[in-house]
Amino acid sequence: MSVLARNRVRVSGAADGRPMVFAHGFGCDQEVWRFVAPGFGADHRVVLFDHVGSGRSDLSAYDPVRYGSLRGYAADVVEVCRELALRDAVFVGHSVSAMIGVLAAARAPGVFGALVMVGPNPRYVDDGDYTGGFSRADVAALLESLDSNHLGWAAAMGPVVMGPDHPELAAELSNSFCRTDPAIARQFARVTFLSDNRADLPGVRVPTLVLQCSADAIAPEAVGRYVHEHVPGSVFTRLAATGHCPHLSAPEETAAAIRAFLAG
Repeated sequence: MSVLARNRVRVSGAADGRPMVFAHGFGCDQEVWRFVAPGFGADHRVVLFDHVGSGRSDLSAYDPVRYGSLRGYAADVVEVCRELALRDAVFVGHSVSAMIGVLAAARAPGVFGALVMVGPNPRYVDDGDYTGGFSRADVAALLESLDSNHLGWAAAMGPVVMGPDHPELAAELSNSFCRTDPAIARQFARVTFLSDNRADLPGVRVPTLVLQCSADAIAPEAVGRYVHEHVPGSVFTRLAATGHCPHLSAPEETAAAIRAFLAG
């Protein structure tokens, strides 16, 4: 199967525009960008894809060894971009994909010209003076719940991730979690919540926007501030949007912040 089929890559927009690659977070697929990505099509070549194991990607391509770390997902991103011959692309990564973008940019200098991190978290577990948002016990309980009751975990996590203000979007997110293969979801969750990419942040060499929601249970403001402080020359924008998915709950504000960054 081709790289583009493996990751269900879809390309639209201006063929000669600056490429924008949109990457979804854990338990989602490219459909989460439906309110934001199309608006960039007039000026940009818009690239959407599903991480292997998510959405309608080729599940037969899932390799627990390759995807035992975020570097496997970053390698996929680079393969997709090289297959499309992208240069100077804007990588827009939500949640765990923000760190996947950091790794991909380091792996393929020149392919990416800018990073947009939406709700990034380089390490979810608190560590000394570092606040990640979760204690070790929190993460252990989260992973144990996912192991023992995938559907129950999905139903409970949707409202936590989306926040209390958007019950219809929380239900959509829970349903998306439910559709993910349980074995793949368990491994991706471990890779996501147990990764530590703090040391990768100072190596970012492209203009970077950190988008931070006002009340985010998955990536608190202290985490966003940490990312901003450790990515050289980055721009920090605090959104009025609440929850962890502003591209769904506040797409106009999210798109405006990205446009302002790219115009600057």
